[in-house]
Amino acid sequence: MKSRYLIGICFFILASHINAQELTQTVRGEVTDKNTGLTLPGATVVILNTTPVLGTITNEIGRFRFDNIPIGRLSLKVSYIGYADAVISNLNLTSGKELVVNVQLDELAIPLGEVVVKADAQKEKPVNRFSLVSARSFTVEETERYAGSRADVARMAANYAGVLGVDDSRNDIIIRGNSPMGLLWRLEGVDIPNPNHWGATGTTGGPVCMLNSNLLENSDFISGAFSAEYGNAISGAFDLKMRSGNNEKYEFLGQIGFNGFEFGAEGPIAKSNGSSFIVNYRYSTLGVFDKLGMDLGTVGVPYYQDISFKINFPRTKLGNISLFGLGGLSNIEIWDSRRDTLKDKIDFYGGEGFDLTNGSNMGVVGLNHSYMVNQSTYTKLSVAVSAHQFKTVMDSLSTDLLQKFPYYRNNFIESTISGNLSFNKRFSTKSQIKIGVIAKLLAFNYYDSVFKKNDNAFRILRNDEGDALLTQPYINWQYRPTNTLTFNTGLQAMYFFLNREWSVEPRIAIKWAISSNSSINLGYGLHSQVVSLPIVLGRVRLIDDSYIQPNKDLGFVRSHHFVAGYDWLLASHTRLKAEVYYQYIFDAAVDAAESNSYSLLNQGASFVLELPDYVKNGGNGQNYGVELTLERFLNKGYYYLLTASLFNSQYQGSDGITHSTAFNHHYITNALFGKEFNLSNSKKSKKTFSFDAKVSYSGGKRATPWSAVYNPTENRYSREWDTSKAYELQLRDYFKTDLTIRYKLNKLGFTQEWAIEVTNLFNNKNIYGDRFNTRTGESQWVYQLGIMVIPQYRITF
Repeated sequence: MKSRYLIGICFFILASHINAQELTQTVRGEVTDKNTGLTLPGATVVILNTTPVLGTITNEIGRFRFDNIPIGRLSLKVSYIGYADAVISNLNLTSGKELVVNVQLDELAIPLGEVVVKADAQKEKPVNRFSLVSARSFTVEETERYAGSRADVARMAANYAGVLGVDDSRNDIIIRGNSPMGLLWRLEGVDIPNPNHWGATGTTGGPVCMLNSNLLENSDFISGAFSAEYGNAISGAFDLKMRSGNNEKYEFLGQIGFNGFEFGAEGPIAKSNGSSFIVNYRYSTLGVFDKLGMDLGTVGVPYYQDISFKINFPRTKLGNISLFGLGGLSNIEIWDSRRDTLKDKIDFYGGEGFDLTNGSNMGVVGLNHSYMVNQSTYTKLSVAVSAHQFKTVMDSLSTDLLQKFPYYRNNFIESTISGNLSFNKRFSTKSQIKIGVIAKLLAFNYYDSVFKKNDNAFRILRNDEGDALLTQPYINWQYRPTNTLTFNTGLQAMYFFLNREWSVEPRIAIKWAISSNSSINLGYGLHSQVVSLPIVLGRVRLIDDSYIQPNKDLGFVRSHHFVAGYDWLLASHTRLKAEVYYQYIFDAAVDAAESNSYSLLNQGASFVLELPDYVKNGGNGQNYGVELTLERFLNKGYYYLLTASLFNSQYQGSDGITHSTAFNHHYITNALFGKEFNLSNSKKSKKTFSFDAKVSYSGGKRATPWSAVYNPTENRYSREWDTSKAYELQLRDYFKTDLTIRYKLNKLGFTQEWAIEVTNLFNNKNIYGDRFNTRTGESQWVYQLGIMVIPQYRITF
């Protein structure tokens, strides 16, 4: 109720300043060379479909500006001699915020007269010039409209071909049947820890992402055969960029939704030099939704808060400098002792008969510096300090839930100093090179223990403190003999000082534009990843109560990636993309003490890391499939995205038997559609209504057969898993429909937006798993979230 009054007061204050002026806004930005970052003075910038045509040229520092442009959708065309034209389509100009567009142009390898280059920039084209295969641009304005995404960047990415998103409890990015542990998160040029609230050590997902889409600009999502500057990952990379704040005008944002109360501000620090800041703070609203009776999937109320910021100092005497940061706190109490009448309530995160208290804290602060040595050479340095803590207190309960007994404790802390230094040189319009080195010094403190009733004391599982250094030198070379043919070759080396493990990994990609609107691409890469340190440093207790660490020499997990693709621009805003791929994984961690089906390739999509005492690099796996994407970018008020993936994901443990992996769902389909309607467009206001819908259908989760075994001593049943048939069963298919409707009101100087997101519109009962009853020896299905209606309000001014 208080928030409703606050919104009303803000609206009244802003409305008092409205007059009969036509609703207009400023459009401005900068034009740069994509390869060097140099600004391009004299570039022509035109707003398309205007009468008379509105155009300008960039000034001596490459900037352009249009004032008093009527709000609504618009498209820009940017041209410069010696460069391919760029068309940036359907940008959303609102009254509450200036539109700042930074355009990067590709230099032509040979004069334009020799070949026809399509004068329409493809929105899916990745930001990184060295990414030619299995890569696309993560366009924030469009992807945040995807229904069912909860404003979570990881869930937004789950709509792309080859990405599995069938778990309401977590946002793990599962690519082409790989474990989500194989993903690399990168922010502003540096690798970062798990950027999710309640993100467990060694995992890459969680229930809620800290990364705020309001602060992101176009980024890259890469699902295989990535270039040499990405390493220590075997499935994919999410290379995210934060936008700079408005350097001429102060702007503010307020938002209330499922992910929290949000407050944002941006503006100039000193207008004379173009410096700016942007900051966003968010505090959880899930307690409010719980009070309203909404099922959050747990008996505990999740509490979290996070903050993101970037401070930018462009073109100083020392070069371009920016500071950035991301941090979050989260905690929850999932106590079965509080269930009472909630015994039948869904709980994704707790277990029967336990009180679980869990929390995580994560933060990263970094600095970026780039310096132009001359017109063809520049350096870039990214350094960051990050810390991550994951802690758990777990107590077991008596059968009447009245008595509590100690069970498990853990406190894992990791602190990392990361650096990424690169030297970039353009030899000619056809040839350029990037040489760099990534270094990460990880300081760790792992402690966990389990209570042993016989000893009436906690037995230590891990108690390790130390540091580990990983270095990754790399080189990328791009050669374009013509405007239609591009070769990217590269090499990355990795050396892990903790156990002296090393690798040398070649990468190559080729793109051939067979016509002005279609291209073929091929790619190969060898990729390696360090096994999570809590596994490497796992302890085994001997009979004499001493400990050994048998896994300290565990080597990298490695994989070969092969990709072939075809891209066809069917129309100026519509494209068809097809890719086939094969991935062979080897040196995967499996059980070293006995022959069984265990493999680390099945881990990651949970908070629990289960593994044998002794592991070795003896396992392998393979993922292969085909992906199709039919996409219409937003134009004339509507867009659609249709993706289909057929794949197979298999592995072998130490038993030598081929099994399906835990992520072998076989097929994934997504259909997204959105439409925007103009309700009114007067001098006083502009009103729009839009809806976005998503339908997802995929194969069901994998499961392992089991049988109930009665223990007369404890008077209870337990499950005996048939591991020889690991993940042999496939549960019922997953089906879900999401819908979002929005109403947007533009007034002079501010914009308001009301939205309602309905997830699982038809209340389909998708299987999450099963819960075993130790008293009866039976199990019952636990279903994922039913229909949820999530309101949202946003104001920008």
